[in-house]
Amino acid sequence: MKLKTEDFLVPEGTKVELKKWPTLVKEFYTSKEEYEETLKKSVEALSDLQQLLYASNKYAVLLIFQAMDAAGKDGVIRHVLSGINPQGCQVFSFKHPAATELAHDFLWRTTCVLPERGKIGVFNRSYYEEVLIVRVHPEILKGQRLPDSLLDEESIWKERYASITDLESHLHRNGTKIIKFFLHLSKDEQKKRFLERIDKPNKNWKFSLADLEERKYWKEYMHAYESCLGATSTKHAPWYIVPADDKKNARLIISNILLDAFKALDMHYPEADEKRQEELKVIRKRLVEDE
Repeated sequence: MKLKTEDFLVPEGTKVELKKWPTLVKEFYTSKEEYEETLKKSVEALSDLQQLLYASNKYAVLLIFQAMDAAGKDGVIRHVLSGINPQGCQVFSFKHPAATELAHDFLWRTTCVLPERGKIGVFNRSYYEEVLIVRVHPEILKGQRLPDSLLDEESIWKERYASITDLESHLHRNGTKIIKFFLHLSKDEQKKRFLERIDKPNKNWKFSLADLEERKYWKEYMHAYESCLGATSTKHAPWYIVPADDKKNARLIISNILLDAFKALDMHYPEADEKRQEELKVIRKRLVEDE
């Protein structure tokens, strides 16, 4: 089965119904060995492209991962980006906002850590939490100390979508390539993974009662994701809905999407002009003559 990036793309202006998007598709590998070899090649290719990204120094790349608990975000980041030079990549995981962050607009804390040119930034959860968990739990808005006139349930989410897409358009115009992934996990598979976290001592730390409580809001989260994905997937900052019930398959899909996205950038190693070439000749001569 050939892996096609466009099969997972949410086209701009699409009304998303997650029940029509699979959480499991036919494997893009026939054995564990083939999976490992395919992923290894992708990791090596991404490493080369990251070096080119750094050398060309024209673009920044921002990767955003959103999902329900246990969908495999950490594993994707760990495996797919395992060959990336740590000096050229930063990963940020956003939890409940701290007091200082709540004193600013909802985009402030993520804007402060956007990647610079030549580097990759990874957001494990992101500003999208402000239209997901906050929408499912609107009481969180009260802690953000917004004026009452801005708390209209009919408009606040559309306004936040607009703020997000405006930011992403601005970043695109300034050389940041944004790629967004929603790891689409089924409720049954989440239950299976939660049980595994309980049954395996080395995974106990990954599970808490709060995870179980959030599971009660599954339908509300799916509605929030549907609205968000449809409203904020754009040509320059697209969403990809990745079937996540098979972790290995999800990693191959995401690595393929990343490779396509990097290759589409206009990146070249800097060419040495005549003056630089002469300088290099002098340096080379000195090195050859150096005892």
